[in-house]
Amino acid sequence: MRKIWFITGTDTGAGKTVLTALLTQFLRERGINVGALKPLCSGGRDDAEALHAALDGALTLDEINPWYFRAPIAPVLAARRERKKIRLAEVLAHVRFFQPRFERLLVEGAGGLLSPLGEGFDSRDLLIALRAEPIIVAQNRLGVVNHLRLTLAALPKSLRGKTKVVLMSPPKPDAASKANARLLAEYFPAEKICTLPWLGESFSSTEAIRKPAVRRTLAALAAV
Repeated sequence: MRKIWFITGTDTGAGKTVLTALLTQFLRERGINVGALKPLCSGGRDDAEALHAALDGALTLDEINPWYFRAPIAPVLAARRERKKIRLAEVLAHVRFFQPRFERLLVEGAGGLLSPLGEGFDSRDLLIALRAEPIIVAQNRLGVVNHLRLTLAALPKSLRGKTKVVLMSPPKPDAASKANARLLAEYFPAEKICTLPWLGESFSSTEAIRKPAVRRTLAALAAV
């Protein structure tokens, strides 16, 4: 069964690209035909390049990331600086073009769920239009339960039941880091909450997915 997973976050810098790249490589190693897209990038193109490396040539960089703008601000503003407009219909068409090619297609948003992407649409609009299953990525630190509850509340009820959450461990956990998953489980199903350990500022994806804790999280996300 072909499926689209939409990777969003509670904010920019939450760890969406790290998770998307790891999950892409994990699925490929299990023999699953997987694609990964980062339709919009502004500022550096590092996120799209990380997905390109994880796909090992299955898609070109421009196929992964067709809309790229120089300014390190929200894509809609960066596009306007270059006198361009991003339309939801165009982004949908790009994703749907590649959907038949893959058993699993991962689509990474930009910023948080409600961060504007283009003219009149955000990641939530794109996610809903694609009928994708959401994966919400968040930094596991003080305040994240509030951020996650707000993000979950912003999703349609029909999608909330299909959502999974990944808590990304920070380099220096705070007092809340160990308790956040348990607290969130009072409001959201515990079996849909995963954690990913801190992997370092620079790490090898190949080595990272050999770690038991990483494999457990990726396997839980990959389960249909």
